[in-house]
Amino acid sequence: MGLTIARVRVKNPDNGASRELSLLVDTGSMLTWIDRRVLEELRVRPRRTRRLKTIEGCVIERRTGLVTLEMEGNEADVEVVFAEKGDAQVLGVIALESLGYMVNPITGRLEYVGYIAYRSSVDGKLNP
Repeated sequence: MGLTIARVRVKNPDNGASRELSLLVDTGSMLTWIDRRVLEELRVRPRRTRRLKTIEGCVIERRTGLVTLEMEGNEADVEVVFAEKGDAQVLGVIALESLGYMVNPITGRLEYVGYIAYRSSVDGKLNP
């Protein structure tokens, strides 16, 4: 299977500034990583510093902030990592699922699946 690329619009929810980006879809990454310079250009405010484990097993610290991502008319507010030099720009699984998408394991393409909700049980029976 090849690489899956997503075309997304990154928007600062505070001021509306936005930019379109192509991000590698990485279902092994929980968070989305966007170049720090892009986030600073959009004036995204860092909210916290997180300790993150790299695929090599190293622990690093990166700032994170909140953005609105838009893809094919679907929007989600997500936490993003301010990627530093040497970090990849990726669309992580939390953002992917928050937008309502999944990667088809056969085709490697993104597919909109929407949002799956399970209703509570009625009379002791599970109502999907």
